[in-house]
Amino acid sequence: MQHNAALVSPSAREELAPLGPALREAAGPVAQRIIEQIQYAIPEYQRPLRGVFGEAVRDGVEQGIFEFLDRLLDNAPASESTREVFRQLGRLEASERRGLEVLHSSLRIGVRVAWKRLSEIGLAAGVQVETMVELAGVLFAYIDELSELSHEGYTAAQARAAGALERRRKRLLEVLVQEAAVADDILEELARTAEWALPDRLAVAVVERPDDPTVMPDPPDLPDDVLVNLEGDVPCVVIPHRGDALVPVDLRGWRAVQGPVVPVAEAAHSLRWARRLVELRDAGVVEVDTAPADDTAVDGQVDGQAGEQVDLPLVGDEHLLTLWLLSDPPLARLLGERALAPLSGVNRRQRERLAETLLEWIRRRGSAPDIAAQLAVHPQTVRYRVHQLEELYGDRMYDPDGRVWLAAGLLAQDLLRRATASGV
Repeated sequence: MQHNAALVSPSAREELAPLGPALREAAGPVAQRIIEQIQYAIPEYQRPLRGVFGEAVRDGVEQGIFEFLDRLLDNAPASESTREVFRQLGRLEASERRGLEVLHSSLRIGVRVAWKRLSEIGLAAGVQVETMVELAGVLFAYIDELSELSHEGYTAAQARAAGALERRRKRLLEVLVQEAAVADDILEELARTAEWALPDRLAVAVVERPDDPTVMPDPPDLPDDVLVNLEGDVPCVVIPHRGDALVPVDLRGWRAVQGPVVPVAEAAHSLRWARRLVELRDAGVVEVDTAPADDTAVDGQVDGQAGEQVDLPLVGDEHLLTLWLLSDPPLARLLGERALAPLSGVNRRQRERLAETLLEWIRRRGSAPDIAAQLAVHPQTVRYRVHQLEELYGDRMYDPDGRVWLAAGLLAQDLLRRATASGV
């Protein structure tokens, strides 16, 4: 940054030199007038100027005026102390969570008040118009310099605050998903310092980067209300449940698996179940749906490419039965064996067909045409198999509780078969 904004030509400085005493004598009253006008015109500054904030405002106005005169009349170098005062003003605006426009408005008020008094003194002394024009130019350039310094302090403070807040939010996420229980008051304090309202319920989503870095999607654009840690051992996000639903997030293309929605105290379970679904997905036990990469796709055309698809996140609440049945493989195996016990007297091939037909019969409430369409066989074939099943299972097929346990056992058997084949 250049710090010569208050330098004028030698001829202008020579003409202004005799006005030095009058200008310096006016500096104090001008500073007071600027402060009064700022407080009158800007609501944010109408409070009494006390404490660190008030001291910084007064120092900024006074030091800004005196440094301008020193640089204008004596060709003095820029003062680091004044520069730091205006950086501090920027930092204070950031700490007050205001935009810089408030501070810049006060600088514009200051330059108007200062120029009014300068022009009065200059015109009264008969200063040439050319010199007055040059004086106005250096005054406004000086204010621009001070604005840049305040912006520098503001952005630095914002970056520090954002970094500190991000660290507190990551810490909150780590505490939420850890296995060890945390006292309510500790969790509430962590949430308060992270500026995150604790919800009643939430979901934890595991987020994986693609294996091929050449197809890396843009970082997910997540709402501020979502806790994020994509750099940890298990990259994940915590999605709060607000009102009647989870806060909407778009994780398409990131091979995300969202754990079930749970009470806050059970966030670790949501993460554990999400990680289990990752294993089942990778093993092919659970299938991943896809969708067009761009919701605005028309006739299969996406950004000039036909049929471009991205993975949709797996949602744990849609796979609770799978998670339950595979949470205890020996128990699931026993459940499957009990469900298939009536078929023990038929050969393996026939047993597989009958089991498949029985599961579809339960799913589709006995509709032969629907079952046939699903199994790609003739409806009469379905009726024949159902007749066999009725002979083997008897009333159990029509008992509501019996159908529930049959369905669970058949699903467990199918899931175990796929999981065993995949080694999970």
